[in-house]
Amino acid sequence: MAEGPVSYLLNKLSSLLENELQACSNIQQEVIHVRDELNRIKAFLRTADSLTEQDHEVRVWVEQIRDNAYCIEDILDELNLISVQDADQYTHQGLLSKVSGNLRSMKARYRIVCEFKRISSRIKSICEVTKRLRHKFNQSGCCDIDQNVSYEHRGDAVLAESADVVGVDEPKRQLVAWLTGGSMDREVVPIVGMGGLGKTTLAKQVYHDPAVKKNFQCRVQVTLSPSLHTEELLKDMLKQISRQLRKPTPRKAADTSNRDWLKMMIKSMLLNKRYLILLDDIWHVDKWDAVKYAFPNDKCGSRLMLTTRNIDVASASCLDFGGKVYELQPLSEEESWKLFCRKTFDGDDYSCPAQLEEISKFIMRKCEGLPLPIMAISGVLASRDTRKVGEWDLVRRCLRAEIEGDDRLRKINKVLSLSYDDLPYYLKSCFLYMSVFPEGHVIKRMRLIRLWVAEGFVEAKEGRTLEEAANDYLNELLNRSLLQVVKRATDGRVKLCRIHHLLQQIAIGKAKDQNFTARVDEETDSGSLSPVTARRLSIHGKFNPSGKILSCSRLRSLFTSGMDKQSAKAAVLCAPKLLTVLDMQAVPLRKFPVHVIDMYSLRYLSFRCSEVRSVPSSIGNLQNLETLDLKHTYVTELPVQIVKLQRLRHLLVYRYETRSFSQTKYGFKTLADVGRLQSLQKLCYIDAADERSSIILRGIGKLTQLRRLCIVRLKKEDGVHLCLSIAKLTNLCALSLYSLEKDEVLDLHDLASPPPSLQRVYLKGRLLALPHWIPGLSSLLKLHLRQCRLKDDPLLSLQNLPNLAHLELQEVCDWNVLRFHAKGFKKLKYLGLDEFPQLRSIHIEDGALPYLIRLTIQRCKLLQEVPWGVEHLTMIKLLEFFDVHDELVRKLKLEDQSEDYRRVAHVQEVRYGSSTDGGWEVKSLERISASSSHSREGESRSDLPPHCK
Repeated sequence: MAEGPVSYLLNKLSSLLENELQACSNIQQEVIHVRDELNRIKAFLRTADSLTEQDHEVRVWVEQIRDNAYCIEDILDELNLISVQDADQYTHQGLLSKVSGNLRSMKARYRIVCEFKRISSRIKSICEVTKRLRHKFNQSGCCDIDQNVSYEHRGDAVLAESADVVGVDEPKRQLVAWLTGGSMDREVVPIVGMGGLGKTTLAKQVYHDPAVKKNFQCRVQVTLSPSLHTEELLKDMLKQISRQLRKPTPRKAADTSNRDWLKMMIKSMLLNKRYLILLDDIWHVDKWDAVKYAFPNDKCGSRLMLTTRNIDVASASCLDFGGKVYELQPLSEEESWKLFCRKTFDGDDYSCPAQLEEISKFIMRKCEGLPLPIMAISGVLASRDTRKVGEWDLVRRCLRAEIEGDDRLRKINKVLSLSYDDLPYYLKSCFLYMSVFPEGHVIKRMRLIRLWVAEGFVEAKEGRTLEEAANDYLNELLNRSLLQVVKRATDGRVKLCRIHHLLQQIAIGKAKDQNFTARVDEETDSGSLSPVTARRLSIHGKFNPSGKILSCSRLRSLFTSGMDKQSAKAAVLCAPKLLTVLDMQAVPLRKFPVHVIDMYSLRYLSFRCSEVRSVPSSIGNLQNLETLDLKHTYVTELPVQIVKLQRLRHLLVYRYETRSFSQTKYGFKTLADVGRLQSLQKLCYIDAADERSSIILRGIGKLTQLRRLCIVRLKKEDGVHLCLSIAKLTNLCALSLYSLEKDEVLDLHDLASPPPSLQRVYLKGRLLALPHWIPGLSSLLKLHLRQCRLKDDPLLSLQNLPNLAHLELQEVCDWNVLRFHAKGFKKLKYLGLDEFPQLRSIHIEDGALPYLIRLTIQRCKLLQEVPWGVEHLTMIKLLEFFDVHDELVRKLKLEDQSEDYRRVAHVQEVRYGSSTDGGWEVKSLERISASSSHSREGESRSDLPPHCK
């Protein structure tokens, strides 16, 4: 893939020309020439990328363009570095040092100019080759992808014996019910999921089911692809319909290419018929749009069944025709093991030999429930001698190499790679980026977005920030089933995501081939490693990086995880100065590495979850920095020089400690006027317990780009300045405010006009009254109120918030009886009630909380009964009681003898527990849920090292 690097380079060249090449004006004409030539080449790159697998000559041409684009980028980065060093030298050094430095600078500039001219001549040669290859590009459509293996795989789905299919009984039963029952209106039933999941197999099992056959007068199945012309698809459908209805195919059909006529003929033949159309493998919405008007809606109970990897296709079809999306899930571990053993081992019981069980289960788990790779790998292992454990263990240790080296297994990669091949270039870079993370790693959404922005993958869109555009990229990869959601917030935001193991192996392989990423770990032989030629290096484990690995000028991003102290120091010491991303999470460093200060090109710097305690004043040198992530470190103060970082977009300096129910947050102090950081979008957490707090709070009002603001240790007298500033933050989406002490008043009543886009509000501290502006926040999705101790019941004011999905209340009011009125909280999904020592009863009227999914009640010691009206909560899945009256727990344990138990019988899971010295003891009602005990603290912070929890 060269389109991404070339596009990124063109943006850099344009920026350089706009600044009149102040760094090196004597190559201006060369830069213009290179820019123009690359623009001409770029027009062919998308098509060329699709041909690299089949055409060696094209692959070499693409590699040459990519390598030269990297070389030019390196030269521009060096020029920028020299300019920065010259400016620094002029400011801080004496006369003799300046003269000596100027001589070195002149020599370096001369060398760089000569190198640029050499590369410029190579670009000219590449352009000559482009002219010779143009006929190949013209013959190939830019969207064509290799479908042969996909069709072959679909043929296998038709021939699959019922006995070979595992885990389809329940999905098949559900889909048959949807097709044969329900409304008499025409409806669509899309089956969506990632490649290799068995969508086609399931769809054809349903299509050939006897109950489905007898329910429809006409059944048609067609397979679509990006390279299949719509006219050919419509002709195929017309022929099948004619054959099914025993009518002659219109003579004109064979010769015509008139789509409208073909759709009209299909529509007329299907009119007043109950029909079923299976459209298999739809990649894009435009393919659906091209055929959807051929299907009449004459209220005969007709159905269309689709299979797709793209949720956008499924959503669009349901929007057009009505219906339900079926999201196919991977096989469970039990189902995967059953399929694996059935295809691998002989004998009546298909049992796995004891000596191979551990190895076999390891291989099976790597497939993560995908039937296609399970069956393919099983087929290969079936030919191995079960007595030779060493051969099986070799497959376990070198699974990726086995897949690439075996023709039968290579099909797995080809099927899964089709989704990658179909991506636009900007999403290909984002997908390949998944190669930098450890295998099986769960990735925070905002970390990924900030990294993509820092790498320059994200193209600006009018009216949207780069982060918002990057979030669109993430959603598109999720919709295409290339990434998976691990956790969503109750307001719908993706919080955590991951990539399937086999898809990550594809990303790793392609990233290596394209010099996109290199990976090393503890098992890598450091003696055999050559200098890294990739743009990114990812080091996992206690690998000790040598200077020759890291010293290559090509390297731009360095990621580490699981390093010991010495390895981490060596990595920073050896890393090149031209790094743009340095991500060293959870490294045991106590001091901020001084070598980082010389990395003038850094845009992303993270020492999250390290032991770093202070930041040097020279941090002001990193004037390209966009993200400074010191979350869960021990940094409590930032130097005044932080205001030099005018490009800083995300400043995260805080940690929190959780003990039982309480959580204490620690922010940072600074003497700097943070209002000068005009690019800031996220500012977390400022410590306002400072003699200069009024100056700092007034300065916050200048941060008009701010999306999230978090302040701790506020005093009552801060209220006026704080409210004046918040009113100016018109883009603010999330606001977190914490008082200095539990009894300190948060004065927020002077906020006359809150930010119109405010979606999340977190308040902790005493409130004399509920802020008058909160009930008017129509965009509010999430609200936390803690230790407010209000005199008046706030529920009457909050219940009509139109979009509130998440509400947590702790020590908010002295309730004896808490009542939720009918028609209140219409969109609430999560409700948390904590520390109400006088609360004796909760009443939920019929019609209140209609969409509540989870209710958590804790530290309500006088509460002896299940909330009255809980039986009205038809959507609820989880009900939790922690540190409540023993009588309530006793009633729940009585099961059918207790009215309280019967009122919660419809809830999927009920948990109850109490705090102990070791954390939490949590149990579940066995008849409702078979869940085992949990550690409450471990659940919430399991991803952090001990000092971060």
